[in-house]
Amino acid sequence: MRIRATVAAVSGALALSALTAPLAQADAQGPDLDRPSVAERFGSSTAKPTSQVTTAAAPTVTKVTVNNAKNVVVGTGTKTFNVYVQASHPSGIADAYLDLWHGTDPALDLDGWLPPNEEVASCTANSATTSTCKLSITATAGLNNEGVGDLYANILAGTWHVAVGVQANDGEFFYTDFYNTHKVQRFSVLTVNASPEPVVKGGTLTVSGKLTRADWAARKYVGFSGQKVALQFRKAGPTSYANVKGITSATGGALKTTNRAYYDGYWRFNYAGIPSTGAAVAAGDYVDVK
Repeated sequence: MRIRATVAAVSGALALSALTAPLAQADAQGPDLDRPSVAERFGSSTAKPTSQVTTAAAPTVTKVTVNNAKNVVVGTGTKTFNVYVQASHPSGIADAYLDLWHGTDPALDLDGWLPPNEEVASCTANSATTSTCKLSITATAGLNNEGVGDLYANILAGTWHVAVGVQANDGEFFYTDFYNTHKVQRFSVLTVNASPEPVVKGGTLTVSGKLTRADWAARKYVGFSGQKVALQFRKAGPTSYANVKGITSATGGALKTTNRAYYDGYWRFNYAGIPSTGAAVAAGDYVDVK
């Protein structure tokens, strides 16, 4: 049986320290991850340990896709995404498994886990020996009223491990906790306002805005300072933007700069993101030049 992740926070002062502690301390101070064994994943009492599953008789994983090969970016609520495992075996494919986990060792240092929602994957046969199996994963920011949550702390943002398992129709299986890695990031938001509107040709335009990102623990958006953001412009008519200059977000994520305006068009800010935080682009603000 596959068990849904439960990350329980301890009470009182320890609860706060659990959310702010380094990852190495998180297991001892709060999270209680009930990650099933290989045997439980495939409903077998005779499943081999991970170190022994890469035998010649095991299924072969040919392709793994997480969230359409895009980073998993989560805001202050819940995000559900699909994962696909393509595998082959002479007897055909019966089931597949995929989860994301955070830490250095799934047994000894595990502080984050995103398991599939389904008990069994939905597998579509591509041929007699090869199938593509689909699962979905849900990631939720913060803790619920019972002190349970997936992304309970901001320090979980960044690189997660991808574990993959496949079971063939004859019972043989392949499983590894270290198939590859995938980014799980905090959602970011950019705003922009260009003024005055309209502006005299050649006049000075002030472009301001704000960069914020999701605080998973607090379930709200907070200002993000010290980040490189590009000011971009496109003339009315064309569809592509060009970089004008780079600026750095100030206290509270504030953005403000000036530039001469010579053409009607759209001004916006563009943030490329960092490993822990997703990219963001503001909707263009149109300015008429007189």
